[in-house]
Order: sequence, then C-alpha cells, then structure tokens
Amino acid sequence: MTYIALILSVLIGISIVFGLKPSAKTVQLLLAFSGAYLLSITILHLFPEVYNIGNVNVGLYILLGLLLQLILDFFSKGAEHGHIHIQENMTFPWALFVSICLHAFMEGIPLAHNHHHEHLLWAIVVHKVPIAIILGTFFVKSGIAKNKAVLFLLAFSLMSPLGSLAGENISLLITYKTEITAIIIGIFLHISTIILFETSKDHKFNLLKFIAIIIGMLVAYLA
Repeated sequence: MTYIALILSVLIGISIVFGLKPSAKTVQLLLAFSGAYLLSITILHLFPEVYNIGNVNVGLYILLGLLLQLILDFFSKGAEHGHIHIQENMTFPWALFVSICLHAFMEGIPLAHNHHHEHLLWAIVVHKVPIAIILGTFFVKSGIAKNKAVLFLLAFSLMSPLGSLAGENISLLITYKTEITAIIIGIFLHISTIILFETSKDHKFNLLKFIAIIIGMLVAYLA
C-alpha cells in the first residue's frame, strides 16, 4: 500500500498536467497546501517522536538536514519547492535528475520504521503531487525528448518506494533510523518554510494562499 500510494502520487500529478492543464496560480495554491501540511505533520508528529528517543544529538541532525537540502537546491534549482526554470530546447538536466531523485529516496527511508508511518506517508504523498505537476509541466514546455522525460518521471516515482525498501532491509539504516528521521525533518523544514514564507510580489497579502495554508494545517491536525 505504501509503495502504491507513493507511485500514484506522481502519476496523479502527471495526469493533472495533461488532463487539466492547471494554471500557475492553481499550482501555487496546491504547493501552499502541501507545504502547510508537510510542516504541520513535521511539527505535530515527527518532532515529538525524535525528541522522545532521548538522543541529545537530534538537533544537530535536523540542522544537517537543513544544510543537505541547501546543497541539493543548488543542483535542483529549487524544484523540490516549486522553483524550476524552463528554457526551450534545453539539454536534459542531469543535475536536477540526480538531486531530486536523491531527495525522494531519502524521504522514503523513515517510512520503514516510523511510529507515525501513516502521517509521514500522506505528508510525502501530498508533497509529491504538486511537485510532479511542476516537473511534468517543465518537461512539456522545455522540449526535452519524451522518452527521457518519461524515464525521469518513472525513476522519480520509484525513488521513495526504494528508499522505504532500503530502510526496511539495510541494517545501517535501521540502526540509525532516529538520526535519519531527524535529517528528513530538517529537509522538510527547509522545503515547507520556503513554500510558505516566500513573500508575494510587492509583499502583497495573498488571501487564497493564506486560506490554502490554513486548510493544510487543519487537515494535518485533524488527521
């Protein structure tokens, strides 16, 4: 069920691109909702879990996760939180491919042994749908060969399930599951806060984005 949900989240995002052709404004609202949901799940469920373990170094691993996502952003150009620059007839973006697949693989690892497995799973699923929409739109508009685009999106959809599978079977990942979860918390904090707290043009208050954020937080709280 976990693997199916993770793969379907990407397929749903791609289907929305070709079926509904959502506007940039709609995608931004979906991002705001997903960012609020991701941040809320992180604070309400993941934070208490790692700090209840009693590992005094948890905070350091969270900071490490923040720094790691900063490095990944350098190569992915911020695709994980909706920033992607489209150029016509561009070459295949290998740096984006590697960094965003690594990100997806890592976020799947804690699913194997997390006490709040269902909450974490839905946080990742909700996050992946708008990202898949953005990636799908990117490949459609960039003119990259369809076979390469399909292979990339297929690989991306499999990364989080593979991360979860690795977390279940690789002893090193099992031994350091708390530390890895803390690193993922740092990654989630980086992504969600950038999505939520980016200022609008001319610092104008965006009512629809604010409503999307409130809904995301409420859904996470009531889940």
